[in-house]
Formats: sequence, structure tokens, C-alpha cells
Amino acid sequence: MPRTDVSITTRDGICPASVFTPAKGAGPWPAINFFMDGLGIRPALWEMGQRLADGGYLVLLPDLYYRMGSYPPKDPAAVLADPKARDEMRSLVMSLDRDRKISDTGSFIEYLSSRSDIKGDRFGTTGYCMGGNCSLTAAGAFPERLTAIASFHGGDLATDKPDSPHLFVSKFTGRVYVAGAIEDESFPEAQKQRLEETLTSAGIDHVVETYAGALHGWAVPDLPIYNQAAAERHWSATFKLFGETL
Repeated sequence: MPRTDVSITTRDGICPASVFTPAKGAGPWPAINFFMDGLGIRPALWEMGQRLADGGYLVLLPDLYYRMGSYPPKDPAAVLADPKARDEMRSLVMSLDRDRKISDTGSFIEYLSSRSDIKGDRFGTTGYCMGGNCSLTAAGAFPERLTAIASFHGGDLATDKPDSPHLFVSKFTGRVYVAGAIEDESFPEAQKQRLEETLTSAGIDHVVETYAGALHGWAVPDLPIYNQAAAERHWSATFKLFGETL
């Protein structure tokens, strides 16, 4: 597997990250930043990073929890079944405010821009659950650098809070694809409609949809509610977005 571990200097410390490149062929390649979900870095995300890279991209998967120190890969089923572990995960998720997300993204963009095997100066971004929120937040802060923006079962995308990602989408200069889950407290129908209306009003090229039968977390293969059909649909949408935009 052509995966390389790197260290990225940020405002707040050193962020470990993985870089994935296609198993075949030589660069340069368009670059994509892959924002992890709330359960943190683990083999399932490495598998997803490689699958994305094999579509013809260089993929950066940073560990957004680097401020908390190193940690062993988590077992999603065990975490979700343990109230204490779930609370600890929520604390980690909540530690990433808009300021930290934006500051980190700036460092990730700087790192990608420093590589000689990158094609172009505008990148893609994607993320899952917590990472779906990060993806939209990043695009609102760096609209001239992030041109293909994806979010899958992301949470709190259009809330009443002043840092809600939907408040900054008017700055987007690229294409957006958002797929939500059904019966998802973190992205209910009202938020979906608000995000859709905001993107439409801003004239942003976008798709916001919900996958019927898919629950929050459907795309990540080690989650108990993984849905293979919905996951394959998400891969098709992902490669279409990046293939037509990057």
C-alpha cells in the first residue's frame, strides 16, 4: 500500500498524517484533504484513503486529535456501546472549534502546496460525520483553494450557532456535494432545507440529498451501521465530484 506517514507543523503543534498515492502510475496528482470522523484515525480510514487515492489522487488524512497526544486505534462498536467512551469521544469532537479547524486546514493546504507531486493549486476536500462539518468549514475559510467539497453524514451543517458552516457558503467558489442520513439528530430535515436554500441563494453549484435507508455513519466500513449499498453510492458520487472538478 503506497501510504506514507508525515508530520505537519501547525499553529498548535505537530499533526501526524498519512499520505496516500495511487497504487499504479506516477504523479503529479490532484490533491484531496480527507477529514476523519469522530472516532479518530484507524485502519478503516486508511483503507478509505487508499481507495480514494487509487482513483488518481494524492490524499492527505490528518489526525485532528493531535493536540490530545497519541492514542491507540479505537474499536467503533466498543466505543458506541460504552456511555463513558461515547462521552469521551464527544469531548474530543467538541474540542475542535471553528478556529482550530480553520487554523489546521491552513497548515494542511500549506503542506500540500509544498509537495512536488501535486497537480494544480486548488484541492478537494471530503469528510465523514465530524469530518463532514470540517470539510464545509474549511471550504468557507479557503474558498480560493478548495474547489471540490464533499460531506458525508456530516453533523451540524446548518444550525443557529454563529460558527455554523452554512453561514459561510456564499464564499464558496467550487462545487459542493452533501449526503445526509435519515433520522439523524445531527442533520435533521430542517438543517438540510436550510443548507439547500443557502447554497441556492448564493448560486453555488451543489447537490444536497439524503440516502434512504442509510443511518448516520453508513459509509465507514468498521461502523456497526455500515451500509454497503449506500457506501458504494457515496463512492460513485465522490469520484464523480472530484473527476469533474479537479
